Amino acid sequence: MEHPPETTGPPPRRGPSVDLDPSGIVTGKSPDRQSRQFLNYSFYRLDVVFRRLPADEQRAAAAEFIELVRKWESMDAVILRTYSLVGLRADVDFMLWRIAYDPLCFQSMEAAIRTSRLGAYLSQVYSFLSLQRRSPYVNRSKPPGERVELLPGEGKYLFVYPFTKTRSWYRLSPHARQGMMDEHIAASAPFKGVRLNTSYSYGIDDQDFVVAFDSDYPQEFVDLVGRLRFTEASLYTQRDTPMFACVKAPIDAIVAQLASMD
Repeated sequence: MEHPPETTGPPPRRGPSVDLDPSGIVTGKSPDRQSRQFLNYSFYRLDVVFRRLPADEQRAAAAEFIELVRKWESMDAVILRTYSLVGLRADVDFMLWRIAYDPLCFQSMEAAIRTSRLGAYLSQVYSFLSLQRRSPYVNRSKPPGERVELLPGEGKYLFVYPFTKTRSWYRLSPHARQGMMDEHIAASAPFKGVRLNTSYSYGIDDQDFVVAFDSDYPQEFVDLVGRLRFTEASLYTQRDTPMFACVKAPIDAIVAQLASMD
């Protein structure tokens, strides 16, 4: 009498179990809530009316705003990076990338901006909220007590966009998703000058993720995104717009692009 073959269970994974996101980055097990940081990408447009004000009024408002941003940059509770989009996108002028353990820090800074003289002429056109671990964003080797330093964002450019997968993606088996992520990782591997930061927005914003690619060369980023369009995982993209090309710049340089500082 023949015996039925033994049940061998599901086939082995191609790689380690991952938190499957559009980057394919292996994140492992979820950390405790105390080690996770919130991220906020806020995009602003300055009303053209501001540039019609007398030059001395522009200078005073600009100087106040620069001091406000520098004050927040010096705080330990928030990591802040500033980027210009002047001439690169029509609907926004600059972006503030803020990272903190407490999202109320973003609210406090935004309140300070809105009550400033320059803030009266600013519109917050887009704002994306997400959550990430601390480890990809800070240098853990620094001694305790020293100010946290963001490791990504050191490139000249930051390419940011919200990202949402289709619901059918989440209905696939873990093995099917893992296989597509393996292809995604392999396709990305040659583009070593592009560094990816992926953060999660489930339940706290409209998108699934916010992705931010850090690079010195926009040409390489264009080639990378073009290559990823041919991967199977791209079939499960529901939304990946609007897209923002941001240039890293200190706040005084950004304000000088927007207001009379002479």
